[in-house]
Amino acid sequence: MIARLARQLGKEERDLQVLEAVLEHQPIGITRIARETDIDEHKARYSLRMLENDGLIEPTPDGAVATDDVEERVREINDGLDDLIDQMESLKDLDG
Repeated sequence: MIARLARQLGKEERDLQVLEAVLEHQPIGITRIARETDIDEHKARYSLRMLENDGLIEPTPDGAVATDDVEERVREINDGLDDLIDQMESLKDLDG
């Protein structure tokens, strides 16, 4: 169970690294994302697809760019992460 959770967190962390690269260097292509983040190109491509599905980025002929409402969406992500941290803290208190 913990290994599965750790794998999923790793994927989410990678997606956020890719989002950060897009925010810093937009428009940005897969090759540069891989170089800037030290993430394999195929994993960067997957993260870009996930971020696009989440409405955080959009593709352009020049590379990925952030959507107009990305700042608001990032605040929502951060609030959600705070809630998850609280949930995980409460799980540590379970007696088993």
